[in-house]
Amino acid sequence: MDSSIPNPPNQRRSDFNQIVTTFLSTDGLPFDSVLPAERIRKIFQKHDGLFGTTGIYNTVVVLWAFLGQVLKDGKEAACQSAVACIVAHCEITQQQAPSSDTGDYCVARAKLSEEALHELSNEVANELEAQADQRWLWKKLHPKLIDGFTFTMPDTARNQKIYPQHTAQKPGIGFPIARAVAVLSLATAALTDLAVGPYSGKETGENALLRSIIKSLTTDDIAVMDRYYCSFMMLALLLNQGTQSCARKHHLRHSDFRRGRRLGKYDHVVIWTRPACPKWMDAELYETIPNTLELREIRFNIIIAGRRTRSLDIITTLIDPDEYTKQDIADLYGFRWNSELDIRSIKSSLHLDHARCKSPEMVRRELWTTLLAYNLIRTTAASAARLHNKQPRQISFTSTCQYVLSSFQVLGSNLISSQRLESYLRSLLKQIASCEVGNRPGRIEPRVLKRRQKPYKLMRKPRSVLRAELRKTCRNHQMGQTSLMSDRRSGAE
Repeated sequence: MDSSIPNPPNQRRSDFNQIVTTFLSTDGLPFDSVLPAERIRKIFQKHDGLFGTTGIYNTVVVLWAFLGQVLKDGKEAACQSAVACIVAHCEITQQQAPSSDTGDYCVARAKLSEEALHELSNEVANELEAQADQRWLWKKLHPKLIDGFTFTMPDTARNQKIYPQHTAQKPGIGFPIARAVAVLSLATAALTDLAVGPYSGKETGENALLRSIIKSLTTDDIAVMDRYYCSFMMLALLLNQGTQSCARKHHLRHSDFRRGRRLGKYDHVVIWTRPACPKWMDAELYETIPNTLELREIRFNIIIAGRRTRSLDIITTLIDPDEYTKQDIADLYGFRWNSELDIRSIKSSLHLDHARCKSPEMVRRELWTTLLAYNLIRTTAASAARLHNKQPRQISFTSTCQYVLSSFQVLGSNLISSQRLESYLRSLLKQIASCEVGNRPGRIEPRVLKRRQKPYKLMRKPRSVLRAELRKTCRNHQMGQTSLMSDRRSGAE
């Protein structure tokens, strides 16, 4: 995947029309061409989750409103704001608008099928990957970046039961916490699959979560991973299904470049031997694991002026040194950092660092709706990138969100005539493509705040205990005031 992009071929009008339809909204709902109503109904019906086919709060409208919620921030992310958008949509399309009460919307939102949302999100990402420009790929292969993260949710009894808080926190003080492992595309930055589970407990680690979605990787993929995933069993499972790997070597494994088949300086082929069957693996699966793995190990140095030189050891299943040079492997692993940036976009720009819903079922619906919105935004950015001869990762995710949100009202209000629509879309995609991510190598910023937070004390007791203490303090203060008034009256007499 090169940072420099060659000059593009002339775009045909049909190609342009296919790209700009990302924004086209024929019935007032955003992303209608990428996620048409018929497609939503088909997938939800497949999972027995289709509801309200004739009413206002039907599956399509509720999903559209939920997508708007997760894309927005502050007051605009409230359920009342979602209902207001539905009312405005009904007024524009001359339908009977619902009341301003949020109860019906919240009940309808709880009917959204988690499995259907999961499938929709993955389908959008996989379609975008299949249509990726060849210039976005790495040696005609599809690197997939694998990384884990955590997020919290409201402190309710139902959330605590499924996603308990960290054991170091006292009850009533911390937040329920979930762990997730994401598979992200290097070419398009879309999230192709994700597994989520409790933060702690049996089979809740990142390796266990990755094994649950390992089938989402194909023979055209390369799993680019951190050293936490670099184990014999993980590499063998990936190879068994034809998926190549590139990972930093686990720190507990010793490197000796004097052994193995030498390919170059700090570049050799080594043999790993199958360990004993782990507890999580059954005997039948263990028999499919090869006795040995032939792996390539390289070492390269990261040299930055003014800093200490770092040495990294990389393990990969890409053995051929002619097709994949040492520098190629080093560059490929260097792209792994993009997963950190993508996860930051999901957690910060889409506010998934702390979910809003108060039950585990709704938290998972919010999770998959957020990931669906993320993939739709990435589809829009990729469309603008292809049209303007850029890489999708060159385009700012936050800026794309802002332009898409601004287009919701315009495209859904019928303010633009069909004659001017193509010109408007062309201008919109051009503006998105112009919002590039800043390239600031060597940038160093201290982790400090210039504007101080409000001087509230850190919460060290459960909220119920603090409320009781406040009531007791207020009661004692009132009793003291009453006693003082009585003493004054007695003195006056």
